[in-house]
Amino acid sequence: MATLAQWIAGSRPRTLPMAVAPVVIGSAAAFGLGEFKPVNAVLAALVALLLQVGVNYANDYSDGIRGTDDHRVGPFRLTGSKAADPAQVKRAAFIAFGAAMVFGLFLVVLSQTWWLLLVGLGCVAAAWGYTGGKNPYGYLGLGDVFVFVFFGLVATLGTTYTQALTLSPSAWIGAVGTGLIADALLMANNVRDIPTDRVSGKRTLAVRLGDYRSRRAYVGMLGVAVLSSLLVVPWNPWMLMVLLLVPACLTPAWLMLGGKKGPRLIPVLQQTGFINLGYAALFSLAIVLGTVF
Repeated sequence: MATLAQWIAGSRPRTLPMAVAPVVIGSAAAFGLGEFKPVNAVLAALVALLLQVGVNYANDYSDGIRGTDDHRVGPFRLTGSKAADPAQVKRAAFIAFGAAMVFGLFLVVLSQTWWLLLVGLGCVAAAWGYTGGKNPYGYLGLGDVFVFVFFGLVATLGTTYTQALTLSPSAWIGAVGTGLIADALLMANNVRDIPTDRVSGKRTLAVRLGDYRSRRAYVGMLGVAVLSSLLVVPWNPWMLMVLLLVPACLTPAWLMLGGKKGPRLIPVLQQTGFINLGYAALFSLAIVLGTVF
């Protein structure tokens, strides 16, 4: 029977910044539009975090029962390690999804954006379908597309819209930036797992591109994410602060381009998560300063 510490490890805490970052940016964009609503922002954050935990448990369950994690070199997995019964892990995933839907319903009621109920259902379906079901899209190389859409565009723009009922150019650019960094994190994870994913038949984008091109794709995603903030500079010079992230991007980029493999790539995941938080903090601060001053 898994311990509490193992359940926490199985929730993959290092991926949680990917859920928080778009909510921070989306809320800042709402502030820039003069419509920041703290309660809505908190509800959006709870929805994002619970969906992230749910998808992490769902991936743990689905990859575990398929045998994908039998020879895992990455962080601890509940199902693959046999620390928890697969049914328990699956139940934990759906409990997280259910809680996310409850908080999402509260958010929809507060914002009166009833059509977002369909978006919420789509988020849950996408979270489960990543590695679950008969034809998981994560095994077809489409995971990166869905991560960009749901952890970039949907999470950021949805947060802004449920507060301001409109969107701004800053919201769109921030959504693209945080979505690309989330994709970079997924790419680093999948580059690490290329050898075992090939054996298990998991055709991620990293497997399809190959080791060499995937590593360069990671660096490109970080570069475009950071530099895209310059598009906002003409009407908000404070956005130049986002360039302070460049030094933080150098170490994980060097590790990726240097050909580090297996467990030696695990620090890249943590560093990329912090980059996403840093991007969200600097991008959002720039919006706030540009609005106030």
